[in-house]
Amino acid sequence: MPPSLPDDILYMICTQLWHQRDFDTLYHSALAGKQLAVPALTSIYRMHDVAPVTNRGSSEVDMSAQGRAKVTAKARMDQEEFMTMRWAQLWRTIILSALGKTLFPYAHYIRTLNLEDLEELLQDPKFKNQVSRTFFDGELATHKIQTSGPKKNQSLDPGRTSNALGDIITASTPMLEELSGKIENDSLLRWIPRAPRLRLLNVWYGGALVGAGPLLRQHCHEFKTLSLWGWTHDDADQKFADFLNEISPQMLESLEIFSYSRIGTESFLAMSCHRESLRELKFGSINASAMQSLNMLAGCTNLTTLLLTDATNRSVDLKNAHNDVFLEVVAWLTSCKRLRSITLRNLRGGQDFLTPMLLDNDIRLQSLELKGYAMADARDFHQALANQPSLQELQLQGDSDEVGDGVATLVESLSQLVNLTDLHLQDVSDYFTDEVIGRLARSLPKLEEWWTGGWAVTDAIWQDIATLKSLRRLDMAAISRFTANGILDFILDLGLGNKGLVLAIMMADVDCDLTEKEQTTIKETIAAKVDGRFEFQLLRGMDPSTLYDK
Repeated sequence: MPPSLPDDILYMICTQLWHQRDFDTLYHSALAGKQLAVPALTSIYRMHDVAPVTNRGSSEVDMSAQGRAKVTAKARMDQEEFMTMRWAQLWRTIILSALGKTLFPYAHYIRTLNLEDLEELLQDPKFKNQVSRTFFDGELATHKIQTSGPKKNQSLDPGRTSNALGDIITASTPMLEELSGKIENDSLLRWIPRAPRLRLLNVWYGGALVGAGPLLRQHCHEFKTLSLWGWTHDDADQKFADFLNEISPQMLESLEIFSYSRIGTESFLAMSCHRESLRELKFGSINASAMQSLNMLAGCTNLTTLLLTDATNRSVDLKNAHNDVFLEVVAWLTSCKRLRSITLRNLRGGQDFLTPMLLDNDIRLQSLELKGYAMADARDFHQALANQPSLQELQLQGDSDEVGDGVATLVESLSQLVNLTDLHLQDVSDYFTDEVIGRLARSLPKLEEWWTGGWAVTDAIWQDIATLKSLRRLDMAAISRFTANGILDFILDLGLGNKGLVLAIMMADVDCDLTEKEQTTIKETIAAKVDGRFEFQLLRGMDPSTLYDK
């Protein structure tokens, strides 16, 4: 009998395959023999949430644009139904294992449980008839919950059913570290004591957290990341403040609220209980009252990532109407010396919040996004950008400046940010010319992704852009007058570092339309040269000659 490797070595090998997301090798390893089965299955179910079959995705069935072109409509529908069946089989296997009805205890291996994926399966149009009957056969029949109302109008209730099935799964997931989904409050309160290793919680409704704080403090000592979609109840601010005070002090490291909530003053004050631990803070939609209480976050100075979005779309003018709050917020931002990424969206006068921070030599940003500002009011902000040469990602979106020196000031600073790899300039680049685009290409050699507008842009830019040896995506949202030969010459100058380049020309002058044959030639050439993709769209709804006269 040939010598076998120790179990710990096999686990190490399977863990490496897990890091590589190599489902195929792990699957065949599980079939190779008893000794490899458990290490392989442990890694497979550890990453079941990103399995190719979830959300009808597949690494085996080609559903790309090219793949779809090769199959008939019926064949495509058959493929999608087959993927839904496999998707359902994955979840059914997990649930049955939690009931002790499978050879191996797959649920015990789970580290991440995404019940939103399960709910999406139950809502999928192809999850019906035979697929649904097979899924709810046998032991699962009693866990199929219908909507309320007359029996003839009842149908499967995906939300309540996914919570009921989650109740089964979480009873057998002692290794669970991440939990997400549209989880009901009573379900969450039952599940928390079952998950002592829980580190991350993502709930759809903030109300699910009511009463969860003491349980997390008692049972989940590794808990550190919380995200929720929103919380619109009138008592949301007080309830969330209670939650933040109830969990262990300095426990929370990351907090994200994706959409609208009534969270405000009380919650901001309660965040001081986590001022030393909190590293990431993201508010996707801040209400007007909360905007006027942003200064209450002043204690949270260890942040490395900050995102603030004004839900009122710039209607709250802190600088002029609440200047004391404005000054305290500016002081707070400049005190966040560890900040590496900041995003401000639709805050009125957003550039004024950022300028003092950009000029602080103790702050070295790597990522900056500012959305919803006017170039005419942003000269100081644009000049201050040059003081952050550490920037690697920069996204700016604001009202363009046609007659002032806004473009010149912005371009002068951008040209000094030599470490930029991702540059997205929306609207502020409307009046960029060939010369401006060429200068930026020559000044920013590390660019990998570039989104820009422009005015009457021509083939003159291609020679400079071809020097960007790491460019992987170029979105040219400029009114352009490119020729097929100019684009082809650019493509032929691309190198190995441009592999996979996506070239999108989105606002071509109608007088410079490319024929179908020219577009096909360009697509074939970029695919052959760098395995890239070409997209082309004409400018619609405007007379270019009128624009040029203007």
